[in-house]
Amino acid sequence: MDERDVVLTVEDLTKHFPVRGGRFGGGGRVVRALDGVSFELRKGETLGIVGESGCGKSTLARTIVGLETPTSGAVRFRGADLHRLRGGERDDMRRRVQIVLQDPYSSLNPRRTVRETLQQPFQIHPGVVPKARRDARIAELVELVGLNPDHLDRYPFQFSGGQRQRIGIARALALSPEVIVCDEPVSALDVSVQAQVVNLLQRLQRELGLAYVFIAHDLSVVRHISDRIGVMYLGRVAEIGERAAVYDTPAHPYTDALLSAVPVPDPAARGTRRSLLAGDPPSPVDPPSGCRFRTRCVRAQDVCASDEPPLQAVAPAGGREVACHFPLIPENTLAR
Repeated sequence: MDERDVVLTVEDLTKHFPVRGGRFGGGGRVVRALDGVSFELRKGETLGIVGESGCGKSTLARTIVGLETPTSGAVRFRGADLHRLRGGERDDMRRRVQIVLQDPYSSLNPRRTVRETLQQPFQIHPGVVPKARRDARIAELVELVGLNPDHLDRYPFQFSGGQRQRIGIARALALSPEVIVCDEPVSALDVSVQAQVVNLLQRLQRELGLAYVFIAHDLSVVRHISDRIGVMYLGRVAEIGERAAVYDTPAHPYTDALLSAVPVPDPAARGTRRSLLAGDPPSPVDPPSGCRFRTRCVRAQDVCASDEPPLQAVAPAGGREVACHFPLIPENTLAR
């Protein structure tokens, strides 16, 4: 892969939250929401991030765009660490990485009209669009996402959920970003509306050359929109690779179990793959030693409790990696 194609690099990213409250306070304990996440995002591609609730997906999204400060590690946009920049350089880089939030009902200020909502990015970054052109740019944005410019002076409560999410997408596009982090952007919408929003995101990607980090729990949506898939478990990446490879031949037992849980339309096909998970995920306050998945894994052995498996490449080369001592692939395909 040409390094010039990489627009976003996440390097060993961690985010720990102190535990507060309770009879004895936090006792110095932390919630390990992210614990060493690394990946690259290429220009114009969509990297899907999946995993159970509580695995760290939304914390990852918020940390990438700067809504959370990492405990350690780096988020680099074209080589520049977004969390170490200051002043105008920070503002210039920040505007190039935007976010679409999950809930279209709470992500928009109910007291602001659509026009006021879309003006706000230009007020924060006044040098991006000249003041004389802002109204024209706002009209372009709403048309770009399929809304009527005549509705610019309406308030969020006057729109449906799908329309509100389109407003959120327009806001993310206002500053002409190169990367958009989509934090479960369709999970709060009806199924028919989900398809419309996903198709809109794909069209915008083709027209504007955008790169997406697309976070979701719906594996069918992720498969439809993503070029590559990253599977997270308890704050770490369990497997990452090209979409077809991950879905057709999962290498990590956790990935296999997730895919086993996807409903199958054809009743005759049910039972062809049944890899069920036992129990609930461990607490991120006190994760298991070694491999974090071992307490739910039927393939776990002694080494899984003592040694944490690193992400290692799967041969042949192609960018696929798995963090497992006993992956669901032949031993000779692992690059040692």
